[in-house]
Amino acid sequence: MSFSMTGYGQSTVQHGGYKIQIEVKSVNHRYCEIMLRMPREWASMEDSLRKLVQSKVKRGRIDVFVNKEQDDGQPSSLQLDHDTAAAYITAAAELRQRYEVAGTLEVSHLLALPGVMKMQERSNEQDDPEQLQELLKQGLDEALNGLVEMRVREGRHLVLDLTSRLAHLEQLYQEMRELAPTVVEEHRIRMKQRLSELQDGSFHWDESRIGMEVAIFADRSNIDEELTRLSSHFGQFRQLLEQDDSIGRKLDFLLQEMNREVNTIGSKANHLALVNHVVEMKAELEKIREQAANLE
Repeated sequence: MSFSMTGYGQSTVQHGGYKIQIEVKSVNHRYCEIMLRMPREWASMEDSLRKLVQSKVKRGRIDVFVNKEQDDGQPSSLQLDHDTAAAYITAAAELRQRYEVAGTLEVSHLLALPGVMKMQERSNEQDDPEQLQELLKQGLDEALNGLVEMRVREGRHLVLDLTSRLAHLEQLYQEMRELAPTVVEEHRIRMKQRLSELQDGSFHWDESRIGMEVAIFADRSNIDEELTRLSSHFGQFRQLLEQDDSIGRKLDFLLQEMNREVNTIGSKANHLALVNHVVEMKAELEKIREQAANLE
């Protein structure tokens, strides 16, 4: 089973009147890079959360967001700020005395003034750190399971696409192997045709010299070794796609080797059909490289 490096997962847990939302996103990256964003007071728990991510994700950039907010479903407790209320009452008395303003400050008016009543929050110091850490790990584990599930689905689609493209490469390879033996004979025929066109009776063909030129051409244009290595690379590529492991880097290395062999064939091929096959194979390899870059 191969994994894509793109995925998303989320979860929500309750703690002390708060709703804690955890989101995990991953995208392509050469290595495993983990970015954690969470409330500063929970920074001491970052290491254990990071290790949990590393146990489930081998490669990619993983962004973890941990946010807490007051749970609207939980009953809230209010606290009277006596200092603020006293300041408002003193200010009202001063206004009446200095400016001879009529009126009284009612309790209902006072309660509506900003800062008089405050939401009483549960102190983080009263939380059990071990209990909170275990809760965060449970929430992160749930989010990671969603992330991995999505990466598996994406990876399955990528493998199907790569398998189809590999089959196309193998078809091109087979056609190139069938063309390769005809290159030398066609070159010999073309050489004789050109000599015949130039023949005006002033010279005689030297069959041994022609044979030598054909032999030199055959040696320079021989692509048997490159085709053999390509076949081996195709087999290794197919085996990797069937592995339950992180295969992205290995595929990238194999694709570099395939490109090298195809480029060598292109430099040796003195044959239009072979050159066309090389161009098509290079275009397909580039598409495969783009897709393989998404695999873990």
